[in-house]
Formats: sequence, structure tokens, C-alpha cells
Amino acid sequence: MQMEIKVGIARTSKYAMDYCGDSCDIAERPHGGISAVIADGQGNGLAAHHTSSWVVNKAVSLIADGTRDGAVARAVHDYLYAMKDRKVSCTLTVLSAEVETETVVISRNSNCPVIVWTEEYETVYDEAVGPIGVNRHMKPLMYQVPFAPGMMVVSYTDGVQAAGKKRGGATADFEKIMKIIRENHASEAEYVARSILEYALELDHAQAGDDMTVVVMGIVGETPPGPKIEQWAASYPY
Repeated sequence: MQMEIKVGIARTSKYAMDYCGDSCDIAERPHGGISAVIADGQGNGLAAHHTSSWVVNKAVSLIADGTRDGAVARAVHDYLYAMKDRKVSCTLTVLSAEVETETVVISRNSNCPVIVWTEEYETVYDEAVGPIGVNRHMKPLMYQVPFAPGMMVVSYTDGVQAAGKKRGGATADFEKIMKIIRENHASEAEYVARSILEYALELDHAQAGDDMTVVVMGIVGETPPGPKIEQWAASYPY
């Protein structure tokens, strides 16, 4: 059965900030598949942007070289720890669809969850784990789940998780995020990412209280036979 991997990313910066402190990118894996990398630098603005951008670029380079995801997180941590003298932290999450093993590998150093949804089960990985760059003996939390047609893997940064908090109104309801995931299909990864981000922005009255990024990876089963065409799309407002 021919399958397809979809990735959707939606991001916005904190209100009135020119630079987003979150960074994200997609890397092609040497033995087939892709990885989505998402990082949230400490603070906001240009300094946070430089930190998260460097972390993502370093991670993408290591993945492209064939480094395993757990080792990627450790290597990026070690460099950030040394270069910033233990004074700058950054969250890092890597979602990898490995064609070779037909599994999704998750590497997580974030206070936000990673959600795995299929028609058969739902799993939320939200165990406490520290960010990279600060604690010498940091290690990522690793998870591995087999491909399933219709599977969606969702992660986001703490701007989404804390949406509404600074406005003194309703805060982000995890069940509403799950409802968005449950009511859509893995082929609609971009739409799901945008919908979760728009829900968070609505709670902040369209003025994001923090940088926000949502990443959705979908495993689409039973795609039509024919040429295997890879597609990439991006939208970058300024």
C-alpha cells in the first residue's frame, strides 16, 4: 500500500514583535522520510529568534547527515550549553516519519505535549522534561510508534498552551484542541495546524500573548498509484 506523509506548520509571533522566537523546519531523512523540527527560544524577539533558528538549523543539518534523533537533541544541547554558558534555554521537539522502519520517532524537550491520534487510539506524551541548553545532564524523552493510516502527530509551543492567560479570559482548552484533531483527516495537516493556531489567537483576541507554532504530521494511507510527487509549500508574511 502506497502511503504519504503530510506536514503542516502554522506560526505567528508575539503581538507587536517583528521577530518570532519560535523556529521550525523540515528535513529529509537519508534513508527515506522526513523530520519536522520545532524550537522555542528563551524570551521573545530577535534574541529568542537567533537562538531557536540556530537550534533548528543545527538539528536539520545533523538529521541530514544521518544522526539519530536522540543524539541530535544531545548534540544541539551540548553546543548551546557551551556557547551560551548555561544561560540560555530552548525547547526542542523533533517529529520524524521514518520510511525505513515505518515508524514515527518523537524526540521531546518541551513543556508542551505531543499528541498521537489514530482511529484506534489516542496518546498524549506530556511527561515533565527540561529544555536544552541549561542542565548539563539533559536528555530527551523518546517515543516510537508504528505508522497507521490516518495517524496524526501534533505538537505546539507554549504560546498556544498559554493562550488567553494574559487576557484574563478563557484559557486554552485541551479538549477543544483534541476536537479539532478528531474532526479532521491526516491529509489535512496544514488545515489542522492553522485551525489550532487560529483557536489560540481567538483566545488572545488576535493579539498573541507569546510566540505560537503548531506542527501537524499526518500519515495518509491508500494514496492513488502513480508517480510519487513530493510537494513543498510555504507562506511567509512580512
